[in-house]
Amino acid sequence: MTDYYEILGVARDASPEQIKKAYRKLARELHPDVAGAAGEERFKDVARAYEVLSNPDKRQQYDMGVDPTSPGGGAGGGFGAGFGFQDIFETFFGGGQPAGPVPRARRGNDALVRLDIDLAEAVFGAKREIQVDTAVVCNTCGGDGARPGTSARTCDVCHGRGSVQRVARSFLGQVMTNQPCSACGGFGTVIPEPCTDCAGEGRVRSRRTIAVNVPAGVDTGTRIKLSSQGEVGPGGGPAGDLYVEIRERAHDTFVRRGDELHCTLQVPMTAAALGTVLELDTLDGLQEIDLRPGTQPGQVVTLKGLGVGHLHNTGRGDLNVHIEVQVPTGLDEEQTALLQQLATLRGEERPESRLASVHGGVFSRLRDKLSGR
Repeated sequence: MTDYYEILGVARDASPEQIKKAYRKLARELHPDVAGAAGEERFKDVARAYEVLSNPDKRQQYDMGVDPTSPGGGAGGGFGAGFGFQDIFETFFGGGQPAGPVPRARRGNDALVRLDIDLAEAVFGAKREIQVDTAVVCNTCGGDGARPGTSARTCDVCHGRGSVQRVARSFLGQVMTNQPCSACGGFGTVIPEPCTDCAGEGRVRSRRTIAVNVPAGVDTGTRIKLSSQGEVGPGGGPAGDLYVEIRERAHDTFVRRGDELHCTLQVPMTAAALGTVLELDTLDGLQEIDLRPGTQPGQVVTLKGLGVGHLHNTGRGDLNVHIEVQVPTGLDEEQTALLQQLATLRGEERPESRLASVHGGVFSRLRDKLSGR
């Protein structure tokens, strides 16, 4: 079993303060900037020894002949369970090598615009043109941000690395860390003579006209994605995406519920009783409505395939025509006499009132419509 006391150079009865002091001393000596790569393995041994001897429970296990850092050697699960060498190294020595300069050209942001459409455009789809104010590549500098005839040059401070080393002091001694270069912003290059049109950004704002294909079936809240039509990125970087959010205007006649359209058709009492053929002006043009004799108020006539186009499938929903029977008012004497004669013939001069069943009739249809059935 590895002698951790010997690695730290302390006696077996050393106090916690003596163990910590010995560890700090060895850690400073084994700093990579001092000992180089050759000291890395030694540093791992020192860190492992300190992990065990600085923890009272693990130290007790070790003194009883069990190495808690070995597989199956204790509840700690071995070296690295919350106190690994990599964690210590990154904490004290800046997290390794710098990643290099940051690209000046970066992807632009996505953009969002709203488009108001009519119901007919939602039903059949449409082609629209919209105007958007977004960032576009600067035509003067071509996106590199430098005035024409000039170019970016390597940063004199970081020499193109995009980062600089800083020395910080800790209990381990002097620690070298890497930080973004403040002179060039981490790009590794500077633009001594920025473009006067874009101020070195490589992009300017401009109003553009973009064609939008509105598919049939869109609804309020639907977003249409136009790839690479958003904001051009800094440094002439690739453009983000443009999202067109649909807002559907309310229609004077038709009400939309999903892919179904609904409307109300008012018919005279005589037409409902005798039956007739009426013309209805729909989004598809004039359509004939065949009213059967005895048509009841609230009855629904369905015109198949005259609703809204399906957004993700072929075909269309239906148009549901709700019949509203108009009871005549303001009857003259002759009309009143004719209705009285009809009531006599039907035995309805003094009709008996009766409650309708909840399982049929207009109230049942109204209930089903309100409940979505």
